Amino acid sequence: MKTVAYQGEPGAFSETAARKFFGGRAKLQPMPTFKEVFSYVSRKTGCYGIVPVENSVFGSIHQTYDLLLEHRLAIVGEIKLRIQLHLIGFRGTSLRSIRSVYSQTQALGQCDEFLRKLKNVKIEAFYDTAGSAKLVSEHRDRSAAAIAGADAARMYGLAILKRNIESNHHNYTRFIVLSRKAPTLDRNVKTSLVFAVKDIPGALFKSLAVFALRDVNLLKIESRPLIGKPWEYLFYLDVEGTPRREPLRDALNHLNEVCIFSRILGTYPPGKTIQR
Repeated sequence: MKTVAYQGEPGAFSETAARKFFGGRAKLQPMPTFKEVFSYVSRKTGCYGIVPVENSVFGSIHQTYDLLLEHRLAIVGEIKLRIQLHLIGFRGTSLRSIRSVYSQTQALGQCDEFLRKLKNVKIEAFYDTAGSAKLVSEHRDRSAAAIAGADAARMYGLAILKRNIESNHHNYTRFIVLSRKAPTLDRNVKTSLVFAVKDIPGALFKSLAVFALRDVNLLKIESRPLIGKPWEYLFYLDVEGTPRREPLRDALNHLNEVCIFSRILGTYPPGKTIQR
């Protein structure tokens, strides 16, 4: 049985993503922070981690990108999960009696339109959606509610007071699966990588041109500050293909000629999108 570390309390969306990806073949290990997920997988042989990397509404999760650079782990898979956010509390609680709502910062932002309609309610940021449900359950305060998923409501014995309160119902989060060991895959895969360019005119254009010249499809590009060098940046790319085969192999060899640093973060199959 595989051990899979995730950030959050039981009932978190990361736990749901882990169950959907691994099925019943995994022992799930909750961790307080993303950093502890990475550290756990780095220390333990044969275990995995799963962390969110981007949301379709709020964009990239920058801490995950920074931790990918900090740790020598491989991305070995991905899954895209529909995020359905509900207002949850004690059964029989009316919306008018709620005086405080707890949830993770991004979840609160994703429900901004609904929250603005509530009157005389204090909005409280918490470290985790499932953690906010746990807090409400343990405090036994019927004037408090949480924003979390249906799994968290079931986990902590709470009721769904209002379903699907997210402002944008096309709300998905992409999770990546981490391991110390990278599998060997040749076909129907994508590759994630990171590189840094020289501080000269046209450096980024030349770097991206190595893919365009060979018709390598770029799926995503993300920039992050290069620590210790203000106003210089790292670029994270997702591209189609494997470094083991042309044309991506030639593109990466060319990239190394025009960049000051590059690293493959993982080669893995494109993930499924899970609606529920």
